[in-house]
Parts: sequence; C-alpha cells; structure tokens
Amino acid sequence: MRRVHIAMKIIHSDAMRSFPPFDGLIAFEAALRHASVTRAAVELGLTQSAVSHRLRKLEDFVGMPLLVRQPGGLSATPAGIALSNELAGLFDRMADFRALCRAAAPPPALKVGVGAALADYWLVRRLPEFAKACPGIPVELIIIQGDGHARSADLDVKVLWQQAAGLRPTSTQRLLFREQVYPVCHPRLLPGRRPLSDVTRLRSLPLLHKGRAGEDSGAEWSWTTWFERLGLGRPPPAEIRFATIATAIAAALAGNGIVLARSLLVQDALRDGRLLRVLPPSWDLPSSKVQIVRWAPAMANDARVKAFVNWILQIPKIPGD
Repeated sequence: MRRVHIAMKIIHSDAMRSFPPFDGLIAFEAALRHASVTRAAVELGLTQSAVSHRLRKLEDFVGMPLLVRQPGGLSATPAGIALSNELAGLFDRMADFRALCRAAAPPPALKVGVGAALADYWLVRRLPEFAKACPGIPVELIIIQGDGHARSADLDVKVLWQQAAGLRPTSTQRLLFREQVYPVCHPRLLPGRRPLSDVTRLRSLPLLHKGRAGEDSGAEWSWTTWFERLGLGRPPPAEIRFATIATAIAAALAGNGIVLARSLLVQDALRDGRLLRVLPPSWDLPSSKVQIVRWAPAMANDARVKAFVNWILQIPKIPGD
C-alpha cells in the first residue's frame, strides 16, 4: 500500500506540472486585450509588478515570449497569437460551469449583466416594461466592466458592446443594435434649438473628450476625425477628458460642452429635449461596435432567459438606424 500511495502522489504531481498557470492565462488575456500591463492590472485589481510576474511565469511554462512591446502598446508574438486564439473559447466554456449548475437549480432572480452607460441611460428606464410583460421574473441588474469582468461575473444574460467586425448571430447570441455616433449638447449651447447650419460655429463651442489621449477606440470617437470631415482643421487641445462615455454624457447634460455620443445612450435625452443634435443626421458616423445579447448554452432552455431575450430584441430600434 505504501508504494501505491507514493506512485499516486508522483503521478498527481506530474499532471499538475503539465497545466499552465491559470493566473498567468488571465493576466495574458487582459494584457493583450488592453495592449498594456498597467491597464490589465487596473482591471484585475493587481499591481503592475504582480501582472508582470504572472506573465513571466506563463512564458516560463511555454518556454518562449508571448508578448512584445511595440510603440502602440503590447502585441502578441506568433506563440501569443496561437494561445490567444484558444483562450477566448476556453474562458467562455469555463464561465459556463456555473451556468450548468444554475440551469439545474435556477435561482429566483434573473441575473443580467450590462455596461454602466447602457444601464443608466437606456435599460433602467425600460425594465418596468419587462416587469409588466413578464410578471414573476425578478431581474437583478449587475454592472459589468469589460470583457474580463463579463466572463467572471455570475450572469444568466449579458448585454455587451462588441466590435462589429466578425460578429454574427449564433445559438447563444443575437444582435441588438447598430448605433450611430454624433455630437449632442445641452439646449443652452444651441439657442436656436436646432442643428448648426454654419458648422464653423463648432470651433467656438466647448468640446468634451472621452477616453485616454491616443487611445484607439475608433475614428468615430475622435474630434480630430470630425473636424477634418467638417473642413475645420484641427480641434483645440483637450482640457478635460472623461474616462467613460457615461461621465462624458453627464457633463453634456450639465451643459458643460458637446459630446460625441452613441445614439442608444442619448435617445431618451433627445426625445425629452434634455440634449440636442449639434449637426444634421447626414453627418452621423456608424459605431465600430454593436450591442449584442448573449447567454450561456446551458441556459438556452431556461424560460426566464428566453423571456428576457425575446423582450429586449423586440424593443423598437432607434428611428433612423
């Protein structure tokens, strides 16, 4: 018995050594997605050195570099690209483990994950309609911050803002909205309460900027892109930047300036007259990202999931989209 026991311990130890460090995989995925160890550390709630240590541990395991620093940030080596291609599906399948258990014994409340901006400016105003349409299905709304958080959160349904390129309907996701991006502002900045007929007036109005300087979040979010399209040269330098679209829109609602906004987020404020379009719709730019609704395969037959997905897909699209 003694020999058998020792042999089993050796086999177990060898098996464990064959598994990659899971914390290193998490750090790699976040660092590559953000193209930055610093931003990955913020998302994961770790120090920069802790993320770097986990990345080195993973590279030691595979025996070669996975990330390389470029002028625009981190990018994957050929080995890193191969690993990244496998990780997305792997993490999604691992996130489904909890869904398997929830499907077997579903809790009373349906857990719906959604970004803060979409929740604050669009969904919370419509949830009472779901309660009327589907009584008896309580909803627990959970704010998600990025893909990493969306994967790790314990959710039944997710409403995600994803890159449009390559996205298609599947058995576990549907397209919700394709949004437009355009400038809006408080009525007091547009005394005529209608879009500018003289676009040169935009030079004299305060501009609100979203995101970090130099961050690649799509040309539609760059005031430089808009000024070039309008033939206005270069925009004035940003004095204040807002980390999220939610805070930038809040500043616009307070009358602090003009913000480049997504149509879904300002739909209600435009209808209520709290915000106005600055330019005619002919200047709108399509967003490079789209809103999708996604659920775990294990929850596909859950009546509550079906009810919520059917309801949100039936919400009327934005006029003009």
